[in-house]
Amino acid sequence: MSRFPVIALDAMGGDHGPGVIVPAAARILKQFPDVCLILVGQEDALLSNLKKIGLQPNAHLQIRHASEVVEMDEAPALALRKKKDSSMRVAINLVHEGKADAIVSAGNTGALMATAKFVLKTLPGIDRPAIMTTLPSITGHTHMLDLGANVDCSAGHLLQFAVMGSVAASAVDNMEKPRVGLLNIGTEELKGNAQVKEADQLLRNSNLNYIGYVEGDDIYKGTADVVVCDGFVGNIALKSTEGVAKMITYFMRQEFKRNIITRLAGLVALPVLRAFRKRVDPRVYNGASLLGLQHIVIKSHGSADVFSFANAIKIALLEVEKALPQRISKHIETLLEKEPV
Repeated sequence: MSRFPVIALDAMGGDHGPGVIVPAAARILKQFPDVCLILVGQEDALLSNLKKIGLQPNAHLQIRHASEVVEMDEAPALALRKKKDSSMRVAINLVHEGKADAIVSAGNTGALMATAKFVLKTLPGIDRPAIMTTLPSITGHTHMLDLGANVDCSAGHLLQFAVMGSVAASAVDNMEKPRVGLLNIGTEELKGNAQVKEADQLLRNSNLNYIGYVEGDDIYKGTADVVVCDGFVGNIALKSTEGVAKMITYFMRQEFKRNIITRLAGLVALPVLRAFRKRVDPRVYNGASLLGLQHIVIKSHGSADVFSFANAIKIALLEVEKALPQRISKHIETLLEKEPV
């Protein structure tokens, strides 16, 4: 492995492809000149986009040609079987071959998960990878998983997610004992389905700093550092949050444009509104980790702009620095020893 972090970028993935990913790579290299980024994709398109911003390939900004692209609506199984020279697959292969420390992709989530699991494999003791992201809260932020990789989960899987989330939060936030909560429809012991109740018992018998059930509003109140749920519930919670944020923004714009008085009020409130938007800007939190794999895989939002994709790369760099998969592997047996999964 190189002496400096090497990140492979699926440069053809997402809604905007090289038009966003190439300038995002340039932005990262200005902030972290010792990093090496490998742009993986169709060489002509990558060179063209580099030319637009006045750059050319060098030791820290390399190009790896890949002739195929995984479409955003493509079936994961088809992408895995048929597109072995896609930008996504080639980037993942670079990690598998030890030529890169991590991959960042804004491409098809299902294809990324399926391909990464097939090529990179899961860590010993982990049955299924989980998608974890960071959400803003009153007290700072909350880590939440799973967000869609696993629709149907057993109680044992939820315990594994909790372990991975706890280790990740401990590493990236420098926490000794992150508070872990299990998402439920209430905090009372009688609430929840059989799966959640069984997971609650497993978590109580683990070595985690488990605080019990949490509800949806606790995600943003900062009640827990890590919130655990299955992918079905997690994805709905995440998308609902995104929808509410868009609705609030839309309504606020409508109200400030209602008449001349509200327009003037909007001008007066502009500094506060800008500060508020900065605190809850989803672009700041772009970049979800595919935990449980033997190597680092970061999923960017498909519609990411330059700023948000750069933030996804920063998450990859942080996880490389913290050696996150190795930390999870090191702790998994200890944290699960009371209750084998």
